[in-house]
Formats: sequence, C-alpha cells, structure tokens
Amino acid sequence: MVRLSKIYTKVGDAGTTMLGDGKTVPKEDPRVEAYGTVDEANAALGLVVAQMTHPAEIRAELVRIQHDLFDVGADLCVPIEPGEEPGKRLRIIPEQVQRLETLIDRYNEPLAPLNSFVLPGGTALSSHLHLARTVVRRAERLVAALLHAEPRKTNAQSMIYLNRLSDLLFVLARVLNNQGKDDVLWKPGANR
Repeated sequence: MVRLSKIYTKVGDAGTTMLGDGKTVPKEDPRVEAYGTVDEANAALGLVVAQMTHPAEIRAELVRIQHDLFDVGADLCVPIEPGEEPGKRLRIIPEQVQRLETLIDRYNEPLAPLNSFVLPGGTALSSHLHLARTVVRRAERLVAALLHAEPRKTNAQSMIYLNRLSDLLFVLARVLNNQGKDDVLWKPGANR
C-alpha cells in the first residue's frame, strides 16, 4: 500500500527520479516519460469525470479506468525482473484489456458507421474525451518505444491496454455527442 507522509523529497532537484524498484534514473528516461504521460492522460480524464454528472454508468467506468491508469503507471515504473514470479508486482493483465473491449462493443454497437474522420468537438465533454484520447495515444507511443528498447523489462499488456483505451475514449466521445448525431465530420479539402 502507498503511504505519503512527506510531499517533497528533493530527490528530483538534480534532474533524477526514483523508479518503483529504487533505481535512480534521469527524469527524461523513456520509462519515466511513459508513466509520466500515463499520469497526464489520467489527469485529462479527470477533467471529464469532474464535469460529468450523467450518464452515471459512463462516469463510473471512467473512474474505474482512472484506477487502471494508476495500475499502468505502477506497472511501468517497476521494470520486470528476470524470473519475476507472476503476481509479485502489480501488472496489467489481459482481463483489464478485455473489459475495455467489452465496453467498446457495447457503446459502439448503436452508433451509426462513420463515412469520414471525426473532428474533436461537439459537446464540451466530447471534446475533453478527445483530448484525453490523444494523450493516451501519446502514452501508447512512448510505451511502444520503451517496449522496443527494453522488451524483457516492459509488460506488453500496458501498451495493449492504452491502445484499447484510446479506442474506447473515441467511442465515448461519439456517445456524448448525442450518440454520434452531433459529431463534427472532417470534410477533406474544404478550405482549398
């Protein structure tokens, strides 16, 4: 369990930070960039949750996802050790990804198919979901780079989770745009 009794430690004053395993690394370390961007995505999602009163079911799912994003961050901040026993560390598991896929299918099913890309916009909540989606996509790219650099030390399920989450946020942005009826569609070359 986490216990924070002191907020500032001065450890970062020299441009370094400590991973979850106690190793000190530069703040620009790819692992720190990855879990830091996951934290940023969580904050962007928090803006949506703070403004949303209904639908209560979607709000509850977003709060649940915020907890998962802390799990992703915890997973990323502790590199996988050689021979690490399953369950020793908090790691993203396939069931968390499956839950997102179930939500995507449920919320996407009643939406009309798209004939163009959707511009971020429509309602304020939809726009904030699009912003959160793009931050999740950036986190996903950073985790992909981390997986490329340290494949044995990084849980691939973290990247898969982020990939599905960005898809879910896209679908939910459409749901919050009057079930897609108020989506703003891209018109290629409209301003030529």
